[in-house]
Amino acid sequence: MFRLDNKVALITGGASGIGAATARAFVEQGAKVVIGDLNEASAQALAQELGENAAPFRLDVTDSASAQGAVGHAVSRFGRLDALVNCAGIGFVGNIEETPENEWAKLFAVNVTGTFLCCAAAVPAMLGQDPRGGSIINIGSVAGLVAVSRRFAYCATKGAVIALSKSIAVDYAGTGLRCNCICPGTVYSPFVESYLDRFHKETKDETIVELHARQPVGRMGRPDEIAGLAVYLASDESGFMTGSAVTIDGGLTAR
Repeated sequence: MFRLDNKVALITGGASGIGAATARAFVEQGAKVVIGDLNEASAQALAQELGENAAPFRLDVTDSASAQGAVGHAVSRFGRLDALVNCAGIGFVGNIEETPENEWAKLFAVNVTGTFLCCAAAVPAMLGQDPRGGSIINIGSVAGLVAVSRRFAYCATKGAVIALSKSIAVDYAGTGLRCNCICPGTVYSPFVESYLDRFHKETKDETIVELHARQPVGRMGRPDEIAGLAVYLASDESGFMTGSAVTIDGGLTAR
């Protein structure tokens, strides 16, 4: 079950963290993947590791032409596009008073507009192929469902991603195109490392302990645990699932 044989996926932010784990899991389950990432060298290295069923693409999700190019590369290289996994994202630590306008704009450009542009590029490709359809999987966050202290801008962007995903699902229900949103809790990854280094450099060790403890299970998640859910959502077994915002958070939102 949950095999992805003969399916083709584009994974944004695919060279590290949840994106890289998803690329590995998809290939293991039989898919062909395009690893889209702004870090071209890392995308190439991962594609080389995964072999002939993986191809790198330098992707800037904030640029419409780049998003269109990534979708076109998947179709020209592997013949079609069955899944889009939008993992590219950035974060910022601060409440509304601590959030400069430029940081707010940057987060929305990557997390929201980037998701929009990649979805907008993928939808016509999915609807125009035979067999028709595909699965769009957007990485949201529990921060789009509940407030997280001093994550003002990030919470706003992830709330938008959840709403965007539900809207796509409703607009294209019955066409063979599905859209769901994965909402992880805190996952220990290069994404978390980057904001720890930027915002918690002096208290990094203590903050890591706090982040582990925030989940009732007592630890942060792993990228491969999120990737397993993405495999399910890309598989035929999830055909009745669209418009869902699925939490995978170690119990954080159950409190």
